[in-house]
Amino acid sequence: MMPELRVLYFEDLEVGLSETLNKVIASSDVVGFAEITGDRNPIHLSEHFAARTPFGTRIAHGLYTAGLISAVLGTRLPGPGAVYISQTLNFRAPVRIGDTVEVTVEVAELVPERRRARLKCTCSVAGEVVLDGEALVKVPTKAEADPLAVRMGGRPATP
Repeated sequence: MMPELRVLYFEDLEVGLSETLNKVIASSDVVGFAEITGDRNPIHLSEHFAARTPFGTRIAHGLYTAGLISAVLGTRLPGPGAVYISQTLNFRAPVRIGDTVEVTVEVAELVPERRRARLKCTCSVAGEVVLDGEALVKVPTKAEADPLAVRMGGRPATP
């Protein structure tokens, strides 16, 4: 899963604009996340251990699921150049190996004087919300993205 890049500038955003990404959670994703972060909790890595938990099987790290929100923010909405300011996360239900997570990010509010966008973030599996929250991101303007063109009297480059 490598989402195609789409660049949106602050001027391109409007309340209600949204983007969705779907990702099937593979065992290798969970193992890789454990290796990168050092979180080797056996509920994520050992089927034998996880079978004795209330979940009955291995589950993905909650922050791995949250990381899929970052994939949308950094590649599609708003895309390259956006800077994370903050993120709230509410973990609602587990994500199991083999689940397809649908990540939806929607513009909830724009703050023009600070070039900030407040984004509603939702991760669902088979229609059930497994994670939700809000992100605040700083979004570049077209002029900030291509200041040389603006100084030279031209217009900013468009993607």
